[in-house]
Amino acid sequence: MAATTPVQKTEEEWRAVLSPEQFRIIRQKGTEMRGTGEYNKFFEEGIYNCGGCGAPLYKSATKFDSGCGWPAFYEGFPGAINRTSDPDGRRTEITCAACGGHLGHVFKGEGFKTPTDERHCVNSVSVKFIPGNASTSL
Repeated sequence: MAATTPVQKTEEEWRAVLSPEQFRIIRQKGTEMRGTGEYNKFFEEGIYNCGGCGAPLYKSATKFDSGCGWPAFYEGFPGAINRTSDPDGRRTEITCAACGGHLGHVFKGEGFKTPTDERHCVNSVSVKFIPGNASTSL
């Protein structure tokens, strides 16, 4: 079960700080179209923060090209991401632990040659890239 999130805002407050597309995806659990996201084929060094609240989520070193059409990471910062089974039990949703914002879904056991054999399939709109040294420890 997901923990209570420390960043609490009303829907009106979220609408005031997010673009309509960010609100649709981050707050209403939407999905951007495959292959259209800004960070899909982007591989610069830095940190990916939550697009809603700015909390650090992923190091660029954990990003890989999965070919799925969305940014893919094999792990996030410890405690930064909550996992919740979708109501139908077919997928596991990932959300920002700080604000509850929808990031995408995580898939396990797909055979990618990553340390975790996980693919965090993340909407580009759900994250904001901060360039720089990504040597922060996980």
